[in-house]
Amino acid sequence: MPFISKDWRSPGEEWVKTQEGWEKKKVLECTAQRYAAISNYNNSDDNQQKWIGTSEEGDKGADDVVARVPPHCHITIKCTREIAGFNGLSEAVRRLDFSSAVRDVRRFNYICALLELLLGGQKLTNLPGAAQKLLLSMLEQLADQVAQSKQNLNALRALLVALSALREAERRACWGRPLGSRALWGHHDHAIARINHIANSIRIQEPGPEVVPKLHDLPEECIREIMLRISDHRDLDSASSAWPVMASVCSEQRVWRELVTFHFTQQQIDSLHKGDDTKDVDWKKVFHQLRKLYGLREDAQYAETLSLCRHCKCLFWRSLGHPCIADQCPEYRERLREAGGPLPPHPVPPKAFLKFFSL
Repeated sequence: MPFISKDWRSPGEEWVKTQEGWEKKKVLECTAQRYAAISNYNNSDDNQQKWIGTSEEGDKGADDVVARVPPHCHITIKCTREIAGFNGLSEAVRRLDFSSAVRDVRRFNYICALLELLLGGQKLTNLPGAAQKLLLSMLEQLADQVAQSKQNLNALRALLVALSALREAERRACWGRPLGSRALWGHHDHAIARINHIANSIRIQEPGPEVVPKLHDLPEECIREIMLRISDHRDLDSASSAWPVMASVCSEQRVWRELVTFHFTQQQIDSLHKGDDTKDVDWKKVFHQLRKLYGLREDAQYAETLSLCRHCKCLFWRSLGHPCIADQCPEYRERLREAGGPLPPHPVPPKAFLKFFSL
Protein backbone atom coordinates (compact mmCIF):
# COMPACT_ATOMS: atom_id res chain seq x y z
CA MET A 1 0.00 0.00 0.00
CA PRO A 2 1.56 3.34 -1.03
CA PHE A 3 2.35 5.95 1.59
CA ILE A 4 1.02 9.23 0.13
CA SER A 5 0.98 11.53 3.15
CA LYS A 6 3.88 13.69 4.37
CA ASP A 7 6.54 11.67 6.12
CA TRP A 8 7.58 13.22 9.43
CA ARG A 9 10.96 11.49 9.08
CA SER A 10 11.74 13.44 5.91
CA PRO A 11 14.44 16.14 6.20
CA GLY A 12 12.14 18.53 4.35
CA GLU A 13 14.39 19.03 1.33
CA GLU A 14 12.77 20.17 -1.90
CA TRP A 15 14.54 19.22 -5.12
CA VAL A 16 14.37 21.05 -8.45
CA LYS A 17 15.24 19.67 -11.91
CA THR A 18 17.93 21.76 -13.65
CA GLN A 19 20.00 21.35 -16.80
CA GLU A 20 22.82 19.83 -14.75
CA GLY A 21 20.54 17.45 -12.85
CA TRP A 22 18.54 17.52 -9.63
CA GLU A 23 19.51 20.12 -7.04
CA LYS A 24 18.20 21.28 -3.69
CA LYS A 25 15.93 24.30 -3.84
CA LYS A 26 17.68 26.01 -0.90
CA VAL A 27 20.97 25.78 -2.81
CA LEU A 28 19.49 27.23 -5.99
CA GLU A 29 18.06 30.14 -4.03
CA CYS A 30 21.63 31.33 -3.41
CA THR A 31 22.50 31.29 -7.13
CA ALA A 32 19.18 32.15 -8.75
CA GLN A 33 20.44 35.65 -9.47
CA ARG A 34 23.81 36.48 -10.95
CA TYR A 35 25.70 38.83 -8.72
CA ALA A 36 27.48 41.90 -10.00
CA ALA A 37 31.25 41.98 -9.93
CA ILE A 38 31.23 45.15 -7.86
CA SER A 39 28.80 45.19 -4.96
CA ASN A 40 27.30 48.11 -3.11
CA TYR A 41 26.74 48.29 0.58
CA ASN A 42 24.16 50.38 2.43
CA ASN A 43 25.03 50.90 6.07
CA SER A 44 22.01 51.30 8.30
CA ASP A 45 21.94 52.81 11.79
CA ASP A 46 22.73 49.51 13.50
CA ASN A 47 25.74 48.95 11.16
CA GLN A 48 23.91 46.11 9.41
CA GLN A 49 25.08 45.76 5.80
CA LYS A 50 22.76 44.88 2.94
CA TRP A 51 24.15 43.69 -0.34
CA ILE A 52 22.56 45.33 -3.37
CA GLY A 53 22.64 43.58 -6.74
CA THR A 54 21.18 44.06 -10.18
CA SER A 55 18.50 41.91 -11.74
CA GLU A 56 19.44 39.26 -14.26
CA GLU A 57 17.02 40.52 -16.88
CA GLY A 58 18.22 44.10 -16.53
CA ASP A 59 14.69 45.52 -16.75
CA LYS A 60 14.81 47.16 -13.33
CA GLY A 61 15.86 50.78 -13.17
CA ALA A 62 18.30 52.36 -10.81
CA ASP A 63 15.50 53.40 -8.46
CA ASP A 64 14.10 49.88 -8.18
CA VAL A 65 16.76 48.47 -5.86
CA VAL A 66 16.38 44.91 -4.64
CA ALA A 67 18.34 43.64 -1.67
CA ARG A 68 19.57 40.10 -2.11
CA VAL A 69 21.52 37.78 0.11
CA PRO A 70 25.18 37.54 -1.00
CA PRO A 71 26.66 34.09 -1.67
CA HIS A 72 27.68 32.32 1.53
CA CYS A 73 27.81 28.79 2.92
CA HIS A 74 27.48 27.56 6.50
CA ILE A 75 29.85 24.69 7.26
CA THR A 76 30.29 22.22 10.09
CA ILE A 77 33.68 22.70 11.70
CA LYS A 78 33.35 19.95 14.31
CA CYS A 79 30.69 17.29 14.77
CA THR A 80 29.23 17.02 18.26
CA ARG A 81 26.21 15.31 19.81
CA GLU A 82 24.16 18.43 19.23
CA ILE A 83 25.54 19.18 15.75
CA ALA A 84 26.06 16.25 13.41
CA GLY A 85 26.56 16.66 9.73
CA PHE A 86 29.00 16.89 6.86
CA ASN A 87 29.98 19.44 4.25
CA GLY A 88 29.23 18.78 0.59
CA LEU A 89 31.64 20.24 -1.96
CA SER A 90 29.07 20.63 -4.73
CA GLU A 91 26.65 22.43 -2.41
CA ALA A 92 29.39 24.76 -1.17
CA VAL A 93 30.50 25.55 -4.72
CA ARG A 94 26.93 26.42 -5.70
CA ARG A 95 26.23 28.43 -2.57
CA LEU A 96 29.43 30.45 -2.94
CA ASP A 97 28.62 31.06 -6.62
CA PHE A 98 31.98 29.98 -8.01
CA SER A 99 30.59 30.12 -11.55
CA SER A 100 30.21 33.90 -11.34
CA ALA A 101 33.48 34.24 -9.40
CA VAL A 102 35.34 32.94 -12.48
CA ARG A 103 34.41 36.15 -14.29
CA ASP A 104 35.70 38.36 -11.48
CA VAL A 105 39.34 39.36 -11.95
CA ARG A 106 39.87 39.47 -8.18
CA ARG A 107 38.80 35.86 -7.64
CA PHE A 108 40.04 34.29 -10.88
CA ASN A 109 43.39 33.11 -9.50
CA TYR A 110 41.68 31.62 -6.45
CA ILE A 111 39.38 29.49 -8.63
CA CYS A 112 42.34 28.43 -10.79
CA ALA A 113 44.32 27.32 -7.74
CA LEU A 114 41.33 25.35 -6.44
CA LEU A 115 40.83 23.56 -9.76
CA GLU A 116 44.57 22.85 -9.98
CA LEU A 117 44.50 21.16 -6.57
CA LEU A 118 41.52 19.01 -7.56
CA LEU A 119 42.99 18.02 -10.91
CA GLY A 120 46.64 17.71 -9.93
CA GLY A 121 46.02 15.55 -6.88
CA GLN A 122 43.56 13.36 -8.80
CA LYS A 123 40.87 14.15 -6.25
CA LEU A 124 38.32 14.81 -8.99
CA THR A 125 37.67 11.11 -9.60
CA ASN A 126 36.98 10.56 -5.89
CA LEU A 127 34.16 13.12 -5.88
CA PRO A 128 30.49 12.34 -6.46
CA GLY A 129 29.25 12.52 -10.02
CA ALA A 130 27.34 15.78 -9.48
CA ALA A 131 30.47 17.45 -8.07
CA GLN A 132 32.55 16.21 -11.02
CA LYS A 133 30.08 17.65 -13.52
CA LEU A 134 29.94 20.93 -11.62
CA LEU A 135 33.72 21.34 -11.54
CA LEU A 136 34.05 20.56 -15.25
CA SER A 137 31.34 23.13 -15.88
CA MET A 138 33.40 25.65 -13.90
CA LEU A 139 36.46 24.79 -15.99
CA GLU A 140 34.45 25.31 -19.18
CA GLN A 141 33.28 28.73 -17.97
CA LEU A 142 36.87 29.55 -17.04
CA ALA A 143 38.00 28.66 -20.54
CA ASP A 144 35.24 30.82 -21.99
CA GLN A 145 36.33 33.74 -19.79
CA VAL A 146 39.95 33.35 -20.92
CA ALA A 147 38.82 33.24 -24.56
CA GLN A 148 36.87 36.47 -24.14
CA SER A 149 39.47 38.40 -22.14
CA LYS A 150 42.57 36.96 -23.90
CA GLN A 151 44.27 36.82 -20.49
CA ASN A 152 45.65 34.08 -18.20
CA LEU A 153 46.35 31.67 -21.06
CA ASN A 154 49.12 29.95 -19.10
CA ALA A 155 46.73 29.16 -16.23
CA LEU A 156 44.23 27.59 -18.65
CA ARG A 157 46.93 25.53 -20.39
CA ALA A 158 48.21 24.22 -17.04
CA LEU A 159 44.71 23.12 -16.06
CA LEU A 160 44.18 21.40 -19.42
CA VAL A 161 47.48 19.52 -19.09
CA ALA A 162 46.46 18.29 -15.62
CA LEU A 163 43.00 17.35 -16.91
CA SER A 164 44.46 15.39 -19.84
CA ALA A 165 46.85 13.53 -17.53
CA LEU A 166 43.98 12.68 -15.20
CA ARG A 167 41.86 11.46 -18.11
CA GLU A 168 44.63 9.24 -19.44
CA ALA A 169 45.30 7.80 -15.98
CA GLU A 170 41.63 6.91 -15.58
CA ARG A 171 41.48 5.43 -19.06
CA ARG A 172 44.21 2.94 -18.15
CA ALA A 173 42.78 2.23 -14.70
CA CYS A 174 40.72 -0.87 -15.51
CA TRP A 175 41.19 -2.81 -18.77
CA GLY A 176 41.33 0.25 -20.97
CA ARG A 177 38.26 2.02 -19.61
CA PRO A 178 37.72 4.35 -16.64
CA LEU A 179 36.16 3.22 -13.41
CA GLY A 180 32.64 4.41 -12.72
CA SER A 181 29.56 5.14 -14.76
CA ARG A 182 30.06 4.96 -18.53
CA ALA A 183 27.31 7.54 -19.04
CA LEU A 184 29.01 9.92 -16.61
CA TRP A 185 32.37 9.56 -18.31
CA GLY A 186 30.68 10.06 -21.65
CA HIS A 187 29.38 13.38 -20.33
CA HIS A 188 32.90 14.21 -19.10
CA ASP A 189 34.40 13.41 -22.52
CA HIS A 190 31.98 15.79 -24.24
CA ALA A 191 32.78 18.52 -21.68
CA ILE A 192 36.54 18.01 -22.08
CA ALA A 193 36.18 18.16 -25.88
CA ARG A 194 34.30 21.48 -25.61
CA ILE A 195 36.95 22.91 -23.27
CA ASN A 196 39.78 21.87 -25.62
CA HIS A 197 37.91 23.36 -28.57
CA ILE A 198 37.58 26.68 -26.74
CA ALA A 199 41.27 26.65 -25.78
CA ASN A 200 42.45 25.78 -29.30
CA SER A 201 40.34 28.53 -30.86
CA ILE A 202 41.98 31.31 -28.80
CA ARG A 203 44.06 33.59 -31.00
CA ILE A 204 46.05 36.52 -29.65
CA GLN A 205 46.24 39.29 -32.25
CA GLU A 206 48.45 42.32 -32.10
CA PRO A 207 46.55 45.61 -31.70
CA GLY A 208 46.10 47.61 -34.85
CA PRO A 209 47.99 50.80 -35.71
CA GLU A 210 45.16 52.90 -34.30
CA VAL A 211 45.89 51.66 -30.78
CA VAL A 212 48.54 53.93 -29.30
CA PRO A 213 50.78 53.95 -27.40
CA LYS A 214 52.01 50.39 -27.58
CA LEU A 215 54.28 48.70 -25.06
CA HIS A 216 57.32 49.20 -27.29
CA ASP A 217 56.65 52.94 -27.37
CA LEU A 218 56.84 53.36 -23.60
CA PRO A 219 60.06 54.67 -22.07
CA GLU A 220 62.26 52.41 -19.99
CA GLU A 221 61.15 54.10 -16.75
CA CYS A 222 57.54 53.03 -17.36
CA ILE A 223 58.63 49.48 -18.16
CA ARG A 224 60.57 49.40 -14.89
CA GLU A 225 57.53 50.54 -12.91
CA ILE A 226 55.48 47.76 -14.52
CA MET A 227 58.09 45.14 -13.63
CA LEU A 228 58.26 46.37 -10.04
CA ARG A 229 54.54 45.59 -9.62
CA ILE A 230 54.81 41.94 -10.68
CA SER A 231 54.62 39.53 -7.74
CA ASP A 232 55.31 36.26 -9.60
CA HIS A 233 58.89 35.36 -10.52
CA ARG A 234 57.65 33.25 -13.43
CA ASP A 235 56.12 36.34 -15.03
CA LEU A 236 59.48 38.12 -14.74
CA ASP A 237 61.24 35.26 -16.49
CA SER A 238 58.63 35.22 -19.26
CA ALA A 239 58.83 38.99 -19.70
CA SER A 240 62.62 38.92 -19.92
CA SER A 241 62.44 36.46 -22.83
CA ALA A 242 59.84 38.51 -24.70
CA TRP A 243 61.69 41.79 -25.28
CA PRO A 244 65.33 42.93 -24.86
CA VAL A 245 64.32 46.05 -22.92
CA MET A 246 62.36 43.93 -20.43
CA ALA A 247 65.30 41.53 -20.19
CA SER A 248 67.55 44.44 -19.27
CA VAL A 249 65.10 45.71 -16.64
CA CYS A 250 64.50 42.24 -15.15
CA SER A 251 68.23 41.74 -14.71
CA GLU A 252 68.42 44.72 -12.36
CA GLN A 253 68.94 43.93 -8.69
CA ARG A 254 66.26 46.38 -7.60
CA VAL A 255 63.48 44.36 -9.21
CA TRP A 256 64.47 41.17 -7.40
CA ARG A 257 65.15 43.01 -4.14
CA GLU A 258 61.61 44.39 -4.16
CA LEU A 259 60.30 40.90 -4.90
CA VAL A 260 62.25 39.49 -1.92
CA THR A 261 60.95 42.13 0.49
CA PHE A 262 57.39 41.57 -0.76
CA HIS A 263 57.31 37.81 -0.16
CA PHE A 264 59.59 37.43 2.87
CA THR A 265 60.02 39.10 6.23
CA GLN A 266 63.19 40.83 7.35
CA GLN A 267 63.83 38.04 9.84
CA GLN A 268 63.73 35.44 7.07
CA ILE A 269 66.10 37.51 4.93
CA ASP A 270 68.53 37.96 7.83
CA SER A 271 68.51 34.22 8.53
CA LEU A 272 70.04 33.66 5.09
CA HIS A 273 72.56 36.50 5.21
CA LYS A 274 73.66 37.20 8.74
CA GLY A 275 75.79 40.32 8.83
CA ASP A 276 76.68 40.16 5.12
CA ASP A 277 77.07 43.31 3.09
CA THR A 278 73.91 43.77 1.02
CA LYS A 279 75.67 45.79 -1.67
CA ASP A 280 77.11 42.74 -3.44
CA VAL A 281 74.12 40.43 -2.88
CA ASP A 282 72.62 38.63 -5.87
CA TRP A 283 68.95 39.21 -5.04
CA LYS A 284 67.69 36.81 -7.69
CA LYS A 285 69.70 34.02 -6.12
CA VAL A 286 68.52 35.09 -2.66
CA PHE A 287 64.90 35.00 -3.81
CA HIS A 288 65.12 31.42 -5.08
CA GLN A 289 66.94 30.29 -1.94
CA LEU A 290 64.28 31.82 0.30
CA ARG A 291 61.54 30.41 -1.91
CA LYS A 292 62.89 26.89 -1.40
CA LEU A 293 63.29 27.41 2.35
CA TYR A 294 60.05 29.18 3.28
CA GLY A 295 57.82 29.13 0.21
CA LEU A 296 55.94 32.11 -1.21
CA ARG A 297 53.25 34.06 0.59
CA GLU A 298 49.99 32.33 -0.24
CA ASP A 299 47.85 35.36 0.56
CA ALA A 300 49.85 37.46 -1.91
CA GLN A 301 48.92 35.21 -4.84
CA TYR A 302 45.22 36.10 -4.75
CA ALA A 303 43.54 39.48 -4.87
CA GLU A 304 40.66 38.03 -2.84
CA THR A 305 40.20 34.80 -0.92
CA LEU A 306 37.33 33.15 0.88
CA SER A 307 36.89 34.11 4.52
CA LEU A 308 35.53 32.18 7.48
CA CYS A 309 33.34 34.05 9.95
CA ARG A 310 34.36 33.09 13.49
CA HIS A 311 30.89 33.85 14.87
CA CYS A 312 28.48 32.01 12.56
CA LYS A 313 30.97 29.54 10.97
CA CYS A 314 30.14 30.75 7.48
CA LEU A 315 32.29 30.87 4.34
CA PHE A 316 31.89 34.02 2.26
CA TRP A 317 33.66 36.38 -0.12
CA ARG A 318 35.19 39.28 1.75
CA SER A 319 34.11 41.93 -0.77
CA LEU A 320 30.48 40.75 -0.82
CA GLY A 321 29.93 40.11 2.89
CA HIS A 322 27.39 37.74 4.42
CA PRO A 323 24.39 37.80 6.81
CA CYS A 324 26.10 37.35 10.17
CA ILE A 325 24.57 36.58 13.56
CA ALA A 326 26.63 39.45 14.97
CA ASP A 327 24.57 41.87 12.86
CA GLN A 328 21.17 40.19 13.19
CA CYS A 329 20.98 39.35 16.90
CA PRO A 330 21.09 42.32 19.33
CA GLU A 331 21.79 40.06 22.32
CA TYR A 332 24.75 38.42 20.63
CA ARG A 333 26.02 41.83 19.54
CA GLU A 334 25.85 43.06 23.12
CA ARG A 335 27.83 40.05 24.32
CA LEU A 336 30.46 40.75 21.69
CA ARG A 337 30.82 44.33 22.93
CA GLU A 338 31.36 43.08 26.46
CA ALA A 339 33.96 40.58 25.21
CA GLY A 340 35.96 43.24 23.39
CA GLY A 341 34.30 43.49 19.97
CA PRO A 342 33.75 41.17 17.00
CA LEU A 343 36.56 38.95 15.76
CA PRO A 344 37.96 39.55 12.26
CA PRO A 345 37.20 36.87 9.66
CA HIS A 346 39.84 34.23 9.02
CA PRO A 347 41.19 33.96 5.43
CA VAL A 348 40.73 30.55 3.81
CA PRO A 349 43.25 29.65 1.05
CA PRO A 350 42.36 26.89 -1.46
CA LYS A 351 44.17 24.13 0.48
CA ALA A 352 42.37 25.05 3.70
CA PHE A 353 39.05 25.21 1.82
CA LEU A 354 39.37 21.60 0.65
CA LYS A 355 40.10 20.42 4.19
CA PHE A 356 36.49 21.18 5.14
CA PHE A 357 35.35 18.31 2.91
CA SER A 358 35.99 14.58 2.93
CA LEU A 359 37.99 14.21 -0.28
